[in-house]
Amino acid sequence: MPQIDKRPLSAALPPPSNGVLGATMPDAHSRGSRQRGVRLYNERVVLHTLRKYGALTAADLARRTQLTAQTISLIGKGLSNEGLLLKDEPQRGKVGQPAVPLRLNPEGAFSIGILVGRRKMDLLLVDFVGGIRGRWSLGYSFPEPAVLLEQIGRCLKLIGRNLGRERSSRLQGIGVACPLSLEGWQPLLGVDESLARSWSGIDFRAAVSQLTELPVTLIKDTAAACLAELVIGLGRELRSHLYVFVDTFIGGGLVIDGQLHAGLNGNAGAIGSMAVRPSLDTPGKAPPQLLDQASLFSLETRFARAHLDRTAVTDDRALQPPWRSHTTAWLPEAGDAIGWAVNGAACLLDLDAVVIDGSMGRDFLQALVMEVDSALGRYDWEGVNRPRLSAGSVGADARALGGALLPLHASFAPDRDLFLKLAA
Repeated sequence: MPQIDKRPLSAALPPPSNGVLGATMPDAHSRGSRQRGVRLYNERVVLHTLRKYGALTAADLARRTQLTAQTISLIGKGLSNEGLLLKDEPQRGKVGQPAVPLRLNPEGAFSIGILVGRRKMDLLLVDFVGGIRGRWSLGYSFPEPAVLLEQIGRCLKLIGRNLGRERSSRLQGIGVACPLSLEGWQPLLGVDESLARSWSGIDFRAAVSQLTELPVTLIKDTAAACLAELVIGLGRELRSHLYVFVDTFIGGGLVIDGQLHAGLNGNAGAIGSMAVRPSLDTPGKAPPQLLDQASLFSLETRFARAHLDRTAVTDDRALQPPWRSHTTAWLPEAGDAIGWAVNGAACLLDLDAVVIDGSMGRDFLQALVMEVDSALGRYDWEGVNRPRLSAGSVGADARALGGALLPLHASFAPDRDLFLKLAA
């Protein structure tokens, strides 16, 4: 029987290097031959199983994890003592002792997720089950690094005061989700060149690290959204899928065999840069990118030309007069462009499904999914399986939530490779 490590699960992990969860942290599988490593790995398996299926009895946990009843009993007691698990009301059967289901304790750990978007910043305090405990937002026409860092510093101090010393000790880290090149597409956005240039070469992760003693990780914003859907949304039931997130620009993430793939340069799933069909009227000209036709920015532009509030793209007004006519004109064009990208991706990657989400109202999202579905129906799928199409379940908070999940689950997930590779 392995020796039980009495330290809290997160405390038993090696410290991150320079505040980044990265390559210096060995993965759980590589420590399987050591007794402490086996114990920690089994604990993470139990936590992951409870996160995926909800409250379970010891017998159910043993069946799903293939661990012995004795091991489950020891792990359950240990994690309960650490405050990571709670016991539900006993379930009485016809014979024997009543079974006591175990579930994750929302107060067991906390994490902070920060979205740095092209139109606003969101900072979320997230608990152990992914619940949002606090939200702070800052809107702008384009982000300025100094302004964001000042706001983040104020929020972190407020969170510390609100949580108190004991609960603050359960903070696992900060995950920052932002585009890989905020300074890019400056002419398209109409951003002042000097303001866009202020992001060139800046190490924003390091800048945030100066504001806190917590480890700080950074991840591409759409990969973070994909991560959130993978951990707490539809992705739990899908093996391989393309994830599409529609915001000011459109982007995405790629999941293969249950793993989120970042790619060599972090660009896997970056469908916004995919070329769409060139116009026959402009021979020799480079075809437009998907983000030119299927981003909310293009709909914002339509609203602005009609002297309408462009912020309506993110709420229910987009489908109400006087915005509705412009939205209904944009939807078929966006759906056709996304359908083009999905067809190419499905032929190349043999996907189970495509999940589409975004920073918009749910009815608006459903209308977009229907347009994409209609576009896919016009393709010849001979020789390749057409992937299922679904609306995402997480919504506009997906990117900030994914940022928070990165450090949170790097401390507690059994397959830590998923999170460490994204942060490296």
